[in-house]
Parts: sequence; structure tokens; C-alpha cells
Amino acid sequence: MRAFGNRPLVTALAMSVLAFLYAPILVMMIFSFNDSQYTGLPFNGVTLRWYHELFQDDQMLRSIWNSVFVGVGVVIISVLFGVPAAIALDRYDFPGKGLFRRIVMLPIVLPGIITGIALLGFYISLHFRLSLYTIMLGQGTALMCVTITEVFARLQQLGRSQAEAAANLGANDWEVFRHVTLPSIRSALFGAMLIAFSISFDEIAVTFLLTGRENTLPMTLWSLLRREVTPEVNAVATLVVVLSIIFIVAGMYSSRGHANEREI
Repeated sequence: MRAFGNRPLVTALAMSVLAFLYAPILVMMIFSFNDSQYTGLPFNGVTLRWYHELFQDDQMLRSIWNSVFVGVGVVIISVLFGVPAAIALDRYDFPGKGLFRRIVMLPIVLPGIITGIALLGFYISLHFRLSLYTIMLGQGTALMCVTITEVFARLQQLGRSQAEAAANLGANDWEVFRHVTLPSIRSALFGAMLIAFSISFDEIAVTFLLTGRENTLPMTLWSLLRREVTPEVNAVATLVVVLSIIFIVAGMYSSRGHANEREI
């Protein structure tokens, strides 16, 4: 505010940016209730017809389930490999540690199309059949860095005093992890899981190259949008927006436990 010296101007600019970003989403959500088979004016009335047709569309429901299945698998992969990697970075010194920290970020920094091409060539060389599982492995490899960075940052904030105290009292490595480390990183881990799931759910570049016969929701929507934008597409997009807001609120609520975690 002080930098511009004009509070009304800054407020107007901020509102303009928000309108530019979110007005199209709001319009899409409004037209998902429009009683017309075309997306556009006039607005003929409010109806839930398109949501009803959405839940009767077997292809759309199957693609939603496939996206959820892949997203859950990606979260499991990122947690199983990301948490141990973050703990190793925090607690141990090993040759190439600095290089490892930088390499971990490469999959999220590289363009998705490059990652997808590299993974496709790798799977073809191993004679893997493309399926939902190849999508899961590809996305899990790329999004593992989200869990590593989030958990590592939390561990750096906490320090090692609690873990060392538990070890001095006779706790083994598993007991230290279960009773000290895991409760301390719980909110950061939950936030990383939400981020990984959200990115996986709407990822299309890697998915396009690694998909087999079964499509995820972004691939189904992309194929539909090549023909026309239907109110059913608006309906499913509205549901995705609502679920994303719920995830964000849940992640923010979980992060409030950070102050209490430091006292455990």
C-alpha cells in the first residue's frame, strides 16, 4: 500500500486481478445450472439436469474413478519414498547430499512433456504395458519431491532435540519415528498428500503420454472439449472446483496444529 501511495488504486488492482483469475470459473459454475443444452446466453433457468446426467454417464464416472485411483496411488508412492528420503536428508550426512537435494526437484521443474517422453521411453525399453499403473508410477516419481520438500522443511524447523531425547531414554528407531517424528510432521505430511493428490488429479501432459486404454478425467474432458463445451463438462468441472476448495480448507485447518506439534 505504501509503495503505491494510493490505497483505493491498490485495492482496485487487486480486485481486478482476482476477477481476471476467478470470473471465468464463476461463469462456468453458473452455466452448469443453466437449463439449456448449450453453454452460453440466454440463461433459461436453474436446473440440476446436467448433474443428474453426469452421474448417469458411465464413461465420465469411470474416468473420475480412474483419476481418484491414480491420485491415491501417487500419494502412497510419494509418502512411502518421500518421508524416508526427507528424514535421511535431515538426520544423516552422506556423499552427494547437496546434489541429491537438487536432483529431487528436477521432476517438478522440468516441463511435463519432457518428463512424459522420458518415462515413456523408459517403460517401452522395459516392455511395460501402458495402463493406469504406468501413469501412477510416472506421476508418483515426479510428485515425490513435494513430500520430500514439505517434510524436510518441517524437520528442519523442529530440530533433533526431541528425537535425541527419546533415543537417550531407550527408544529404538521405529519408536522414535512413531511417537516423536510422525506426530511432529503430521500436518506437513497431510498438506503434501493433498498437494500431490490435487496435482495428480488434473495432470494431463504425463498422463497423455503414459495412458493405455483407460482414461482419467482430464483425458476424458479433453476429448469432449475437442468437439464442444457441454453443460455436463461445466458440471463436472464445478464439482472438481468444490472438492479442491474442500481440500484447501482441510489443509489449512490441519496446518494450524503446527504450534501444538512443536510441544509434543
